[in-house]
Amino acid sequence: MSEPSAPFDTTHYEQACDQAIAMCNGNLRSTIKALIMANEYLEAELLELQAALEAGIVEKLPDTVIGEARESAA
Repeated sequence: MSEPSAPFDTTHYEQACDQAIAMCNGNLRSTIKALIMANEYLEAELLELQAALEAGIVEKLPDTVIGEARESAA
């Protein structure tokens, strides 16, 4: 039987929310707008990368490189 998993630590999300709100001088509407704009930008970047991969312009990174990038971002 598997052991129950430890509770997920959301501290970094709380800190990121606090930082985003502070960057918008406490204005929640501006914070949401900025996050939506950032998300749209990242979605556009992802679409460009996917198109480049499909066209063979860039090669797919090995899974080891992707894993290392994820670990360093955390």
